[in-house]
Formats: sequence, C-alpha cells, structure tokens
Amino acid sequence: MSASPPLAHAVETAVPADAADVADLADELARGLRQQRVLPYVGPGALALCGGPAVPADPAALAAFITARVTVPHKIRGRLTQAAQFIENFKHRKSLVALMNEAFAATPEPSALHRALAAAAPPMIVSAWWDDTLAAALRGHGPTPWGCVQGLSQTEHFGRWTGAFDAAGQPVQTIPADWRTLLYQPWGAHAPAGNYLISDTDFVEVLTEIDIQTPIPLEVQALRRDRGFLFLGMRFDDQLTRGFARQVMKRSCDRHWAVLPDEPTRMERRFLQEQNIQRIACPLAHFAPLLEQALQRQPV
Repeated sequence: MSASPPLAHAVETAVPADAADVADLADELARGLRQQRVLPYVGPGALALCGGPAVPADPAALAAFITARVTVPHKIRGRLTQAAQFIENFKHRKSLVALMNEAFAATPEPSALHRALAAAAPPMIVSAWWDDTLAAALRGHGPTPWGCVQGLSQTEHFGRWTGAFDAAGQPVQTIPADWRTLLYQPWGAHAPAGNYLISDTDFVEVLTEIDIQTPIPLEVQALRRDRGFLFLGMRFDDQLTRGFARQVMKRSCDRHWAVLPDEPTRMERRFLQEQNIQRIACPLAHFAPLLEQALQRQPV
C-alpha cells in the first residue's frame, strides 16, 4: 500500500448539470478508484442503500436510541455527544459502551455500492460511522488481505490513539505489508472490540491533538498522500464531521468529490470551497449504480 501520483486530469469544479455529466464523472472516479488515485470516505448516509437489519443511521436516530434507554436531561436529549457524556458521567463508561454495542449489534446487508468499493480494493477506505457494513463487505469479497485501524477513547485507552485488527478481528501491533485495503475508522466501530469515540470528552481529547496529526496513524498519513477523497453518504453540517474530514485529507491531493444532493448549508458551502471538494448534486441512490457499473467496466 504505497502512495501514487496525483490525478492527471482533475474533473471540472462545476456541479454536473445533467445525467450525462454525472455519468461521465462516475466513469472518471471509477478510473481513479481502480488506479488507486481516489479513496472512498463513507458516512452513515450510505446505510440507506442497505437491506437487512437496520441500525441508527444519523446522529438524531442514535441519540434517540440511547436516550430511550437511559433518562437524560430534556435539553440535551437530541444532542448525541452531550447525551453520551451525561450517560458516561452518571451511569459509567461501561453503560455507554453497552448502549453503543446494542445500537450496532446488527450488521446491515452490504449494498451493491459497499460491495463494489470492497471489490475495487482501494488502499484505504475511511468509514465515519460505527456500523460494521464495510467490514462485512470486505469479508464477503473473499481472501483479499485487509484489516482495520480504529480510533480509541482516551477514557478507556489512555495514551493510545488507535488500535489495529486483522480481518479475523485479532489485534495486531503493526500493519502487515500484505494488507491490500486498510479500513480506517477514526471514530471507532462496533466490531471487533466495541471501540467508540462518542462522548464530548472522547472528541475533545482527539480534537486537541488532531491539528498536529497525533491521533492519525502514520499508515493513514502515508496512504492519503497525493490521493483524492470521494465522500459518499456524508454531510458536513456539523463541526465534528468537518473537523475530522479536514484533518484526514491534510496533505492529500488538492481535488476531492462529495455526493451531496441537498442544498449545502452556509458552513458546508464554505467547507467545500476551502477544501476544494466538488459537489455532485444528485442523490446517492442515483449516483451509486453509475459508479458500480463504471467500476465493473474498468480493468482490474
């Protein structure tokens, strides 16, 4: 898993005007994925494409799930990280982890998009939610070597920012050279060990250091170099999602893309301009099949 040259032909910065433009862009991005010049960055919005068991698929749904089981003050019931902090403070960290394990115990059936990304075997996939869907897609693709690196809570793992696990869920001390894909889960994940960044304290600890890249593994820093990111199922209307994306993208390629059908908020628009992210203004359910088909047409 080594760095590669930047994209030879950057796509136009304008939002695609019609179906043909979107299809052309899907072809360009499929080439970038196959040639390891583009890395997927997948958020909870991609779960809408999945079948099978459902899990909370946005902060409001997750906040509702945990506050239905533990009483928290009314004014913070809809604020996920604050509600999680209250539970951690007054019910113990183990109670918060147990709630997160319950919320994400089921694994949604990987969508065709998840399976296509796994089959493309990019050097790195970033997953910015706590579900196990991408891990299931990678396992289902066959014997291709892969593993994951997850963010760790300083409350539970003081002094350790990340933990690495192989495809069987066994912890590893160093990233093996034969991993074809590294699944980077900066907020942690349900499997294999129930590692979660979820409370205010969890995020404050990381954000205090993230500007100097301390919580971001060297392997991730190497793999992002000279590569662009394709954001799928992500919104940037929250300081946390913007902050993490900004730091994960640091020192990468100067062109990125985001499937963002809804009109961006003022802060989202500023973020897209600041990070040179081209907005693809169509629903993910429309763009995903185009990308899947384009990936199938590309040589492996």
